[in-house]
Parts: sequence; structure tokens; C-alpha cells
Amino acid sequence: MTSNADIARVLQELVDLLVLAEGSKQAFRVRAYEKAITAVHTLQRDAAEMSAAELEAVPGIGKSTAAKIREYIDTGEVARITELRKRFPQEMLELTRIPGLGPKTVVMLRDQLGVTSVEQLQQAIADDALQGLPGMGQKSQQKISHAIERLGLHGKDRRTPIAAAMPIAQTVVDALQQIDGVSHVEYAGSLRRFRETIADIDIVVASNAPATVMAAFIGLPLVTEVIGQGETKTSVLTGTGLQIDVRVVRPSQYGAALVYFTGSKQHNIELRQRSIERGLLLNEYGLEESEAGKVVASRTETAIYKALDLPFIAPEMREGIGEIEAAADRSLPRLVEVEDVKGDLHVHSTWSGDGRSPLEDMVRTAAERGLEYIAMTEHGEDLAINGLSREQIAAERVELDRLREEYPQVTILSGSELNIGPDGAVDYDPDFLATFDWCVASVHSQFDLPEARQTDRILAAMDNPAVSAIGHLTGRRIGHRPGIEVNAKAIFEAAVDTGTALEINGHLHRLDVPAELLLLARGIPDLKFVISTDSHHTTEYENIRWGVHNARRGWVESTSVINTRPLSEFLAFVAAKRD
Repeated sequence: MTSNADIARVLQELVDLLVLAEGSKQAFRVRAYEKAITAVHTLQRDAAEMSAAELEAVPGIGKSTAAKIREYIDTGEVARITELRKRFPQEMLELTRIPGLGPKTVVMLRDQLGVTSVEQLQQAIADDALQGLPGMGQKSQQKISHAIERLGLHGKDRRTPIAAAMPIAQTVVDALQQIDGVSHVEYAGSLRRFRETIADIDIVVASNAPATVMAAFIGLPLVTEVIGQGETKTSVLTGTGLQIDVRVVRPSQYGAALVYFTGSKQHNIELRQRSIERGLLLNEYGLEESEAGKVVASRTETAIYKALDLPFIAPEMREGIGEIEAAADRSLPRLVEVEDVKGDLHVHSTWSGDGRSPLEDMVRTAAERGLEYIAMTEHGEDLAINGLSREQIAAERVELDRLREEYPQVTILSGSELNIGPDGAVDYDPDFLATFDWCVASVHSQFDLPEARQTDRILAAMDNPAVSAIGHLTGRRIGHRPGIEVNAKAIFEAAVDTGTALEINGHLHRLDVPAELLLLARGIPDLKFVISTDSHHTTEYENIRWGVHNARRGWVESTSVINTRPLSEFLAFVAAKRD
């Protein structure tokens, strides 16, 4: 059956195509379908079981959208998407990910220069062809070229942002888990290692009925082309050109297959070398004795590592960067777990202009999830459209007082997400800032400043006693906007000196602080982090899972994360900086 996730994915493709067709991300039709995506994500029942009239009755889903949803459920296609794909191929959609290229500019590049791909754009820049276009000059060309490089859009190895890949992988996993005879399913590869971009999706299935699994896989609505089909491996493409490989192994081989298809090339090389040193051979089917061929371990990953005299190594760490040596000498960090997190300290509601769930819904959901404390961090007044004035904050606090009585099981903090200006100044005056229980300060503008100025603005914000944490440090949007360039070492040192935490933002579009910077921070005494969801809707509390994965990829220990602490200890951390 077509899932709600399938429908949301198709509507997102329609949004991406319509941005080009309409020439604006703010076009009425674009905004309408974006609202419909949110509505589908929050449905309490399967859309496939609903009539067009029932769908139309859902807030956020109009008549036209309901008709398209039913069209997809009933036929597996949407005629409007098919039409738009012909006008705007996938290579052209990729151009819209480049900062500085709005939809109208992308269409202009096609119409005037015949540019419909990143490679053609790079050639046009090399030929100085853009300078003759309206609004384009040498500086524009340099910025675009730099953005292409930083976003990783150059070269043949195209990678998909994790925010686009993860829902697809989960849809496949969820569907295959429903098949009779399937005992285990998991995505593997770079996605399981939680890399921020992936080349393709690998799925490992444990089943004694591979033909049944493959038939179900190629029949999924998201599959648009089968590029290879065999008894134990099948490869397909989605409508956006993303390749998915499904491999089926016997249940007794599942652990070995997961180890093999999850680890990076270097991690697997080191594991195989360790096996050889012990007279063993390791492959995707098991760990066996070199001479006798007797299988030593294969069913679970833990058994594989144990047979190699190693503790279990978390999937996020399997990059071949010293994790096997650390495991061998029993010095692996005690990584943070989702269950460790006691509070969420970056939460928005409809009080913020971009929030999508009412304040009470956000609080109630936090209580239902068992959180001990949350900070409502609406945007500061300096953020155009979305920011709150002092009067609005006062009004929200009245509502917060009422909610504290209604939901006594969760401590509700009055907070703010402050804006870091180019000089490091933040919203509001010192006296008003002191009335907040918690403030996270983030960069939301002027992303093109030089590294030294970006670093200085963050250091200045850290010096403010009201700023308890720096939010999404680089301000990146994975695959769409490169992060600001900063001196990470200077920021780490200042964070320790000022008692300021660094936020690990769990939104899949951000995952910021990036894992490579977290790895650079290993071993710095007293450096603290906070893992937050940046929730704008009740469903986004799930982002804590992604923030934890990113922290684990960066080898962050649980003791370094301040919101793993009980409320009293957390409040003591905040107070220490303000005293």
C-alpha cells in the first residue's frame, strides 16, 4: 500500500519542480503543496484509505492537492509531475541547490546559454559566458564557482543530501519488514554511518525467501526503473535518479553482511587484516577459519567483533580513522544515546513566524515524550518577519505560566533564539536578556563574510553572559547552502573559556556542528555540547535521533552533552556563566 511517506516524497518533488515552473519559492501553488506535505506527515491515518473528499477535509490539503494524492495512490503516477520532469530534468533541479541561482536565473541559463547541468554551468563560467547575462558579473561567477566546490556538486560522484535520502531508505525498510519470511532489514553503507551526503542507498535483508523480497522491492511506488535484478541483489532508480541496492542474505549471515556493507573501505580493510592475523577470513557471509572453513561468527555484528577480540564498534564510527585501534585498547568513548537526552533546548511554536505547531501542542508533545525540561526559543526581534517583540514575549510568558500548571511533569523554560549580528551583537538589551532562562544565539544572515570576521562575530556573542549556547554553528543547509567558514580551534577555546555550549542541531538539513568539526574537538577538556531538535512542529522532536547520530559520528561522549544532565545540574551550568 502507498504510504504517507511515499505521498510526502512525491509532493516534495512536485514542489521542487513547481519552484522552477513558477519562478519563485513563494508562489501560491508552491506554498500550498508545502502545507500539504506537513499535513500528510501529521495524518493520524493512512492517506491511501481516504477518499478525495476526506483528504480535502484535512487542514492544509486543498481540492487540487487531494485529487493529485488520489491520482498517485490509484495509478502510481501524477500527470503534472510527469509533464514537469520533461521540462525540468533532474540535472536542472540540481542547479537550484546552488546559492545565488534562483529559479528564474536557472531558467534564464537554460534559455539563453543552454545550461541545464552543473557541468555545463562550470564550462560557462570558465568561458566567462555568465557576464553577459542580466545581474551577472565576475563576482557572481566567482561566488557560484566557489559554492559548487563547497557543496560537492562537482565531479562525477554525485551525492544526495541525507535529508532526501533518509526518508526514502526508511520507506523501503518499513515496506520490506512487512514481508512474510523477513526477519531483519536495515539500511547500511554511508547512510548508516550517518554521512551527510550519500552516493546510493544500500539495504540488507535477512530472509530465506529472496525472490519474494525482490518482487516486493521492485513493486514499491518509489521505484521508477530497475537497472539490475538477481536472486540476491537488485538495483533500482527512484524518480530523482537515486540508486537503491537491496541485498538478501540468509538470517544466519545477517551480522556479517551488515558489517561488510556498513563499514568504509578503510574500516573493512583493517578488519580483514585483523582477521588474517588470527587465521580467519572475513567476507559478507561470515567470519571463518582460513584452513578449515568453519564459520566462527556471522549471525550478529557483535559476534563478528567479539571473535576479532574487539568490543562492538558503533556504525557511525566505522570510517577507518582510529576506531579499531581504540576498540583494541578499550579506549572507545562512551557515546551519547537517545535515551540519555533529558531536555530539548531549541524549540519553536507558532509564536515564531516559521513555527507550524501551537505552543500548547509543542509542550504537550514534549511531556508525552517524557522530556524533563524544554526551552521555548522563539526567534529574537532582529529576525525579520519571524522575530518576537518584547510585548509578544511577555504575552507568550503568560501562556507559558498556564501550561506549567497544566503540564507539571515537564519544566518549561522561557528562552530565545537570538540572532548574531555581523559584529557579534544579539537581540534585546542586557536587562531584558537577563529575564530569559536560556538563550541560544545563531547566525541567520551575512553568510559571505571572511573567516576572520565570522569567527570574531561568534566569539563576541560567546562573551555575552546571556548566551548559553551557539546554535547551528556554521549555518549550513546540507546540499543547499555551504556553512560559514570559521576558525574552529578559536571557537572551541572560547567556548571553554566563556562556559558556552555548542549546539549539535539535529535537523537533517543542518546536522550542525558538522561531524568533522566535532572530531577536531576530541580531547578538549570541559568543552560542552547541547543536542537540540530545532523543532518547528511536534513531529520534529524526532530530530533528537539525528542529532545523537551526528554526535556519535563525531565521537562525542555523553558526559560532554549538557542536556543529558538532570534539571538541577543543567540549570547550574547556565547559572555559572551568568554569575
